[in-house]
Amino acid sequence: MTIKETIKKFIPNFLLNFYHYLFALAGAVIFGFPGLDKNSKIIGVTGTSGKSTTVDFITRILEEAGNEVASISSIRFKVGGSEWENKYKMTLPGRFVIQSFLRKARNAWCKYVVLEITSEGIRQSRHRFINFDTVVFTNLTKEHVESHGSFENYRNEKLKLFKVTKNIHIINSIDKNAKYFLDIPANKKITFSIEDKKDYNFSLNLLGDFNVMNALAAIKVAKVYGIDFNICKMALEKVEQIPGRMEVVDRVPVKIIVDYAHTPEQLESVYKTFKSKSLVCVLGSCGGGRDKWKRPVLGEIAKNYCKEIIITNEDPYDEDPMEIINQVAKTAGPKARKILSRKEAIEKAIEIAKTDDVVIITGKGSEPWMCVENGKKIPWDDRQIARDALRKT
Repeated sequence: MTIKETIKKFIPNFLLNFYHYLFALAGAVIFGFPGLDKNSKIIGVTGTSGKSTTVDFITRILEEAGNEVASISSIRFKVGGSEWENKYKMTLPGRFVIQSFLRKARNAWCKYVVLEITSEGIRQSRHRFINFDTVVFTNLTKEHVESHGSFENYRNEKLKLFKVTKNIHIINSIDKNAKYFLDIPANKKITFSIEDKKDYNFSLNLLGDFNVMNALAAIKVAKVYGIDFNICKMALEKVEQIPGRMEVVDRVPVKIIVDYAHTPEQLESVYKTFKSKSLVCVLGSCGGGRDKWKRPVLGEIAKNYCKEIIITNEDPYDEDPMEIINQVAKTAGPKARKILSRKEAIEKAIEIAKTDDVVIITGKGSEPWMCVENGKKIPWDDRQIARDALRKT
């Protein structure tokens, strides 16, 4: 346990919450309360899966309609024509970073701001002093249980975003937790489900049925702001890839996919996309005490879908990486390989893959770092390692 974690353990929650609130207030004051600017519409997207892609889709549609847009996701920051990679290893960065970003968006006269909102960000008041006009709920599955204490606490953090947003709520109606979000008062409530696809004629270059849901959420947002469906269609069909989200790294001699999937539901959705193919799978699980329960579940899913399984290091933080690997491997079957070096694991997957196989590398997506002990970050890119490995074959 780190010094920071030890201190947190002995500080009452109300003091921690007050500390986070004060930091949020300080950031807002320093940058002139840019999140309360009435000249821009701020859109928040929350849920377990699909947040980054939905933020990207919304941003592209709003831009296609001729608007200046700013957005934050786990992938990138964007203000008008400028964009840069999110290297914070946090989907929603600290209060000062957010408020500084909102100030940049205001200075650039951005009409819309789209933010990916996490449960941890909400718990730490990073969403405070931001006047959300519209919020979107994508879905909710078991995650961050150790961090929040229970799934119910995790869900309650997500609900807080809807409680502070009085205008428009857009909700995935087929999610089993939808009722909790639908119960919160709003000026307008809009739902979406896969059934809505019948009403919209569009096709995506992105793989995975789950991306259709992300697109439908974005279309519903666009409709709120009076954007014609044909503009949505043009924007969505222009999207070739989203970094680290079902990203096709190469197709020759084998197809290689890199995806951020790190929960059981996400992993199974990725594998199901290629269920007719022979899969060579590289996976691991995050350390730092994060969701230890899911490690054997990930191994079981890999056993059910993959011809070849290589279990490797991901972001061990201060945990023993080999112990994490062993916990995943426990249910992955006797043929699963355990390779500590993630680089060697990717290279081995590409080496053993046959022409018609699909190599699927999950867990990190486009993340630029691997987090190891003592707070150290190692520069990382699964996609580049895969490309380099291909050149050696």
